Amino acid sequence: MTVPLLKIGAVLSTMAMVTNWMSQTLPSLVGLNGTRGGTSEKITLFPSPEDGWQIYTSAQAPDGKCICTVVAPAQTTCSRDPRSRQLRQLMEKVQNISQSMEVLDLRTFRDLQYLRNTESLMKVLDTKLRATDSQKTVNAKNFQELKDKMKQLLPLIPVLDQYKSDTKMIVQLREDVRNLSNSLLMIQEEMGAYDYEELQQRVMILEARLHACMQKLGCGKLTGVSNPITVRASGSRFGSWMTDTMAPSADNRVWYMDGYYKGRRVLEYRSLNDFIKGQNFVQHLLPHPWAGTGHVVYNGSLYYNKYQSNIVVKYHFRSRSVSVQRSLGNAGYNNTFPYSWGGFSDIDFMVDENGLWAVYTTNQNAGNIVVSKIDPQTLEILQTWDTGYPKRSAGESFMICGTLYVTNSHLAGAKIYFAYYTNSSTYEYTDIPFHNQYSHISMLDYNPRERVLYTWNNGHQVLYNVTLFHVIKTNGE
Repeated sequence: MTVPLLKIGAVLSTMAMVTNWMSQTLPSLVGLNGTRGGTSEKITLFPSPEDGWQIYTSAQAPDGKCICTVVAPAQTTCSRDPRSRQLRQLMEKVQNISQSMEVLDLRTFRDLQYLRNTESLMKVLDTKLRATDSQKTVNAKNFQELKDKMKQLLPLIPVLDQYKSDTKMIVQLREDVRNLSNSLLMIQEEMGAYDYEELQQRVMILEARLHACMQKLGCGKLTGVSNPITVRASGSRFGSWMTDTMAPSADNRVWYMDGYYKGRRVLEYRSLNDFIKGQNFVQHLLPHPWAGTGHVVYNGSLYYNKYQSNIVVKYHFRSRSVSVQRSLGNAGYNNTFPYSWGGFSDIDFMVDENGLWAVYTTNQNAGNIVVSKIDPQTLEILQTWDTGYPKRSAGESFMICGTLYVTNSHLAGAKIYFAYYTNSSTYEYTDIPFHNQYSHISMLDYNPRERVLYTWNNGHQVLYNVTLFHVIKTNGE
């Protein structure tokens, strides 16, 4: 007698729990066979909506027993076991904390090395100052200069002490994360009962401590850019991709916009892993086409330049509608003042630790880069700076901590060549190496949440880690 399909599903559901807990493998081919010599004709049936199992073949053996072949769901726990789902979520949070810890540890180590070198310099300077003080024939002007330099270095002493204290805190935080990871692994292996609320509370405490530590580091000056990390190769030569800089840490959605003009199709991927695989996305069709690649996603909305105009648009993803649009002053458009690579890149939106910015230029500014602070709700210009740097000579640019950094080319051999500080309305020329692996960058943006640079480079989606020199404010300041 043929076994009903409903009972087969119940058996497979039980096997799903055991298979996923014990093996944790990629899709495994599992065969449920009857007795000897049974043959089957290939019939593709529907997947089970509850368990995620896909039945590929089903037939009946000569003795009446059912024969079916199924594929187990990929790296997932049984949806009927809430403890498994909670455990997986906790494991993912621990992994995210661990990755953030590694980045924080590396930055602190580099900054600490710098401060240790500064400490040695202070000692040498102090020795010279004491020697000079003992010489009666010393020039009064030189003596005063030495004293002034020494006074400039003195504030670095509490900064160094603070870095040493933060290093101990990071070591303890790393140990807490390691202990929590071991506890979770033991639970996974033993499948025993555990207080999940307690585990959740421990994870929340760790996240809060990590966030406080990152906030304490605060803003800093760009001192280095890592080698490129290629995430994916897709799309045309020009385009943009990004994550929401204001989203919670658990929100890892990725937005993808291929092309540099007349495009309206925005793809929203559920996670970075889905983006890499090119799966699990929804499509947004913008009411107005875009120009250039200088788009950003900020607090659930897309900010972009409307094609063949200097109108900037705020599109809200959840409501799938335009919240507001406004003309951006006398900003050039339609390839009037693009970056050196062209591509209708006249208006470039950016987000950093201080909020939303627009980089563009006007005839009144003679083609020099203009930086404007933008109200994200109304798109009104709050304040504007003229950097004096010609936009057509810039490859791309990005904002970090209120500072505009400009590359001198979009091609191979580029470097970060210019920095404009909006807090002091001053600038300087820099010489920060920047490895342009695929030789044609058409989009470059900083993400303050992740502290990385997002780049579209000749059909490749690329990330760069950045190194910032942080000045920590002590209690007395």
